Amino acid sequence: MKAYLAMENGIIMEGEFFGAHGEVTGEVVFTTGMTGYLETLTDQSYYGQIVLQTFPLIGNYGVIPSDFESDNIAAKAYIVKHPCSAPSNFRSEGGLSEFLRERGIVGLCGIDTRALTKMIRQSGVMNGKITMSPPTEADFSEARAYCIKGGVAAVSSRKVERIDGGIRKVERSGGGHRRVALIDLGAKRGIAAELHARGCEVWTFPHDTPASEILKILEGVPAGIMLSNGPGDPADPANKGIIETLRELMRSGVPIFGICLGHQLLAIANGHSTQKLKFGHRGANQPVKEVATGRVYIISQNHGYAVVADDCSFVNVNDGTCEGMDYGNSFSVQFHPEARGGPLDTAFLFDRFIERMDAYAKG
Repeated sequence: MKAYLAMENGIIMEGEFFGAHGEVTGEVVFTTGMTGYLETLTDQSYYGQIVLQTFPLIGNYGVIPSDFESDNIAAKAYIVKHPCSAPSNFRSEGGLSEFLRERGIVGLCGIDTRALTKMIRQSGVMNGKITMSPPTEADFSEARAYCIKGGVAAVSSRKVERIDGGIRKVERSGGGHRRVALIDLGAKRGIAAELHARGCEVWTFPHDTPASEILKILEGVPAGIMLSNGPGDPADPANKGIIETLRELMRSGVPIFGICLGHQLLAIANGHSTQKLKFGHRGANQPVKEVATGRVYIISQNHGYAVVADDCSFVNVNDGTCEGMDYGNSFSVQFHPEARGGPLDTAFLFDRFIERMDAYAKG
């Protein structure tokens, strides 16, 4: 069945539906990953966005639930050049088109994804609408008016609970000798998995949990606070409550480690500002340099905003934007050291977090 993509600048692209059929509006963003499409689809940071894969063939290793970063797909729609209809992998439990259809996610294929990517790179990120018939002026107006709001509240967990391995939830209260409060802004499972691998007991908290409740569960043990990735503009007024909570948590002295949106919100809590990037950084091949050592790491990223600061701990090699901040007891990075999927070059940052937790516990 024919499908159309109406970009807010007036460009129309004609393709075909795969996955679910329907009409949907969102912010069109591209990601350069050659693999990891399942992690991309289940990453809650893509809330409100139409995800475009630059690599032409997607879906060749099928659908593997154990690779999911969450239970849900937050993206509004998915665009690929050629979706694979006959996946081959011993772990596969189905095909990509069927997976999207079951989840009600619109898929668009057969368009010139290279041309669309170039247009976004040249003009900057823009909105678009996928339609079932040739677009009208009303469709273009809808695309231009679209704005992502309240993304964190939409994807955050709803209750406080202990999580086992970042995947299976349990009710018992025992566990590792270190305890981490994971503030869920749209958390990827890989974050909790990395903490569990280092002997941490992980508790997840909704985004609007008061600081006093978070600190109460951390009493009496070596402890830390993890700020997850998440969607939307960090300066969204809906995030003001989270930012004030972070200020209170920082005053407590408990070490904090922020990733992606967590990095941005922690920076705002410390008096910095953020800016929207022209087309963002999304993919598994982004280079960042650690300022203290001069060493360059290849890492996984997914963000459309950046912190504005001069005293950065990491910087992006391509455009010089801030990729990390260090506040002494607490620190944060813009990229994904848990890297599902992507390189594991910076997984040592979780070890650094453990070291600061232990140092804090010793006074």
